Amino acid sequence: MSRPLRADARRNRDRLLATALEAFSTEGADVALESVAKRAGVGIGTLYRHFPTREALVEAVYRNELGKLCDAVPELLDTLPPDRATRVWMDRFVDYTATKHGMADALRAVVASGSDPYSESRDLLVGAMGRLLAAMGRTDLEPTDVLVTISGIAGAATQLGDPGGMLDLVLDGLRYRP
Repeated sequence: MSRPLRADARRNRDRLLATALEAFSTEGADVALESVAKRAGVGIGTLYRHFPTREALVEAVYRNELGKLCDAVPELLDTLPPDRATRVWMDRFVDYTATKHGMADALRAVVASGSDPYSESRDLLVGAMGRLLAAMGRTDLEPTDVLVTISGIAGAATQLGDPGGMLDLVLDGLRYRP
């Protein structure tokens, strides 16, 4: 059983994750880890203490972003009407997908090393979408179907630009009751 991190160690880890996300997304899988550590304001030893390999860092960045996305659902539902919470979450999903796309090479390297950063992704995303749909009273819909739809929109957004109108269309469909 691992002990919780001290506050300063937690801050260092969080800075490393944020810095690595930006670096992997903009510079690719081969960004120098020394550069990541320096930009995060820590030494390379601190980086390796938290993430013993490049693959461990990439996987942690991916899982951290996935966690932030899925963990946002309760707060969104506590502060916004269900349909608005769903729409805000859809925007965040599109951003998450763009981040994942930007880290594609780094994530492929993780998979090639034998790790599976995606092992929990589907269940977490389906659970998050299921909770949003339930809050909207749409238990008649499969969360996976909605996720596939907004995934397609997120993919198209890289070529077509702002996906807002398409997401609004999906939300209108979720509001509709035959």
